[in-house]
Amino acid sequence: MPTSARSIIFINPPYERISPGYEFIRVMTSKIPSLGLLHLAGQARRDGYRCSIIESDVQGLGADDVIARVVRAKPDYVAITLFTVGVWQASQVARGIKARCPGTKILIGGPHVSSLGDETMQRFGEFDLAVIGEGEVIFSQVLAAMDAGGPLKNIPNLIYREGDGQITATRRESIRVPMDDLPLPAWDLLPGFPRAYLPAVYDYPRGPVGTIAASRGCPFHCKFCDTSTFGAAVRAYTPRAVFEQIQLLNHRWGIRHIVFVDDLFIASPKRTTELCRLIIDHGLKITWSCNTRVDCVKPELLKVMKRAGCWEIEFGLETGANELLERMDKHARVERGEQAVRWCHEAQIRSKGLFMLGYPGETPATIEKTKQFVGRLPMTVMNLTKFTPYPGSPIYRDLYGTNIRSDHWEKMNGMNFVWSPEGISVEELDREYRSVLMSFYGRKTVRRHYVKMSVENPMHLWRLSQGGLGLALSKTRSALSAFRNRLAPV
Repeated sequence: MPTSARSIIFINPPYERISPGYEFIRVMTSKIPSLGLLHLAGQARRDGYRCSIIESDVQGLGADDVIARVVRAKPDYVAITLFTVGVWQASQVARGIKARCPGTKILIGGPHVSSLGDETMQRFGEFDLAVIGEGEVIFSQVLAAMDAGGPLKNIPNLIYREGDGQITATRRESIRVPMDDLPLPAWDLLPGFPRAYLPAVYDYPRGPVGTIAASRGCPFHCKFCDTSTFGAAVRAYTPRAVFEQIQLLNHRWGIRHIVFVDDLFIASPKRTTELCRLIIDHGLKITWSCNTRVDCVKPELLKVMKRAGCWEIEFGLETGANELLERMDKHARVERGEQAVRWCHEAQIRSKGLFMLGYPGETPATIEKTKQFVGRLPMTVMNLTKFTPYPGSPIYRDLYGTNIRSDHWEKMNGMNFVWSPEGISVEELDREYRSVLMSFYGRKTVRRHYVKMSVENPMHLWRLSQGGLGLALSKTRSALSAFRNRLAPV
């Protein structure tokens, strides 16, 4: 417990890279909060600190806006969560804070730090300390040591800057806290919660929406995935604890849809069934979405999930080519993925297929297989990302032979081809990317689905129309600008 009410600001830095004039896109994109920050804020508050949270993209804040807010508050500590794509923006925020509040300690954590902590601390001198892996326990120990002016060398999983600028790393240690012992996420600290925190347009049946992580970790080892933060061991809340979180969100904030953000929600069919039974037995009227593998679902389980309000399951289908699934070290095959989607269709649960384009070994033939695959699935929504070799993933090391390659960090958001397979150019991949999406979303069944959703929840139509209006205004401004330029004297 701190000797006085010391303060911490938790920051999810600006990530979205939206060109000037295209800010209208924000109304349609996902605005899900960082659960990692919410857990850390809950822990810090339990330890007696005054906490606040800045969700930069949700609040529409750029780096300068975030700096201004922090400088006004003059906190003792700033804690920033880092994904690879946001490192440069986070460093700009930290640099601005340090310039005006040099006494404020800046701590970082998150997936990028767990993968590239040493490199990040070496490159960005504005960060004081990095926490590797799960943060709650270590974060408490760090704050206690800093408040007491004590040493940090005995706290595991740290990389920190000494007074002379030298970087020190402490021992690595596996710290796995029973999930039920964690403090509740500090949802109440989120500015504008819950109305401001919606998934992307058409990604939920109705709002308000809340997020829960019912488990941590994933035992599988897909080569494109980085599991350095939570590791391979799956740990989960008890079904009762998850149910109580759902109840709290529903009763206190009127949440009507839950997004489970677990890497593998159905790691345990038994635990999933128990949670579903609690929801059914208590008559809780709520819908929810989750993410799992195609080899984790069975028709009997899907029926129970549907009765408990399951609305959508996301599957990492990745590709329509088994040869690429083998390269990815995915144990399930295309046929199993198709079966899982058909089982969901029969259970009246929406399937969302997650695909990627441009993985090593991709060819025109494998792309055609993917087009055929998505064309025959009874599915009305898909996400197609551009293959991104994330730092910390096995495929990153396979391609680059190192963890140190910072020149692409700003582009690593799944929407840029930062690498292309042999024999296919980035320009060709971009054309195929558009072709796959058009082949899927041009289907009549898909279009009818979105018309139906628009009627059932006009909020989707409103968000879409706002985006369309913004696009029209942007094109009008561009046309007027071009017209004025033609009229201007040479």
